[in-house]
Amino acid sequence: MSQTSPTPLLLCADDYGLAPGVNAAIRELIAAGRLTATSVMSLCPHWRPEADALRALKDKADVGLHFTLTDQPPLGPMPTLAPEGRLPPLGRLMGWAYRGRLNTPAARAEIRAELARQLAAFRDGWGGPPDHIDGHQHVHQLPGVREAVVEALATLPGAYVRLCGEPVSAVLRRGVAVPKTLLIGGLGGGLARMVRARGIPANDRFAGVYDFAGKQPLAALMPRFLDGIAGGAGNRTLVMVHPGLPDADLRRVDTLVEPRRSEYDYLKGPEFAALLERRNIRLTRFAGLTA
Repeated sequence: MSQTSPTPLLLCADDYGLAPGVNAAIRELIAAGRLTATSVMSLCPHWRPEADALRALKDKADVGLHFTLTDQPPLGPMPTLAPEGRLPPLGRLMGWAYRGRLNTPAARAEIRAELARQLAAFRDGWGGPPDHIDGHQHVHQLPGVREAVVEALATLPGAYVRLCGEPVSAVLRRGVAVPKTLLIGGLGGGLARMVRARGIPANDRFAGVYDFAGKQPLAALMPRFLDGIAGGAGNRTLVMVHPGLPDADLRRVDTLVEPRRSEYDYLKGPEFAALLERRNIRLTRFAGLTA
C-alpha cells in the first residue's frame, strides 16, 4: 500500500528587520527547517546590517518584502500620510482607506514612492528582487495600497503575493479570533480579484491570525490552523507566524513581545515536529506548493 503524499505547507515568519532578536530567531528557525519563508521590513534599521546573515540561508526559504505603512518612519517624505515623519497607526490608515483618502492623487503618489523605496532598500540588502510581497498588519489589502502592490508585482515575474481570505465556514469551525480573522479576510477581496485577473501567483488558503494576548499560545492554536489542509498537494496554504527573542530594541518599537518568544520556543521544539509528522505535512517554499 502506497503512503499518502505529504501535504505541502508554506510557513512564513513576518517582521524580519524589526529587531535583532526577531532576526536571530527567524534565522535559527529557517536553518533548522522550521520556517520556509520570511517577510522583511526593509525600512527598519535592523534590516541592512543583518541582511547578509539571512542571505546565507537563501536556499532554504523564500524572502520577500513586508510592505510597511504603519507606525514606522518612512524611508522618504510623505507629507500627506506621514506629515510629522512617522506613519500612522493601523486604525487611522484603515479609516483613511475606506473614506477614500488613500485614493487621492497625492496619497497614491506617496504610496507608490514609498513602496519603490522599500523595494530598493530590500534589493540593496538582499542583492535581488523579493520572492513575494505582503503587508505589515495586512496593509497591502487596503484600497489605495493594493493598486500599488499589484503594479509592483507586475514588474517582478514569478513573485507571489499573500492573500488573507478564508471561507467563512473554515473560520467559524476553527473558532480562533473569529471577528479579527473575518475582518482581515474581508479586507482582501479586492486584492484577490486584482491578482487573479493579472495572473499573479498567490496562496489560496491562509491561517495564523490570533489575538496575541497569551490566553492561547501557538502550541494550542497551530493544530487548529492546520485543520482541513491535509490530503496531498491539492492546495496552496500559507500560515503566518511571528517568532522572536525579546530584546530592548523590540520592546522599544513594538507591543508584541513575549508572544514572539512563545512562538519561537514552540516552532523550534519537538511538539511542532511531532504535529507535522502526525498530520503528514511537509514544510515547503512557494514553489513546492505549486509543483
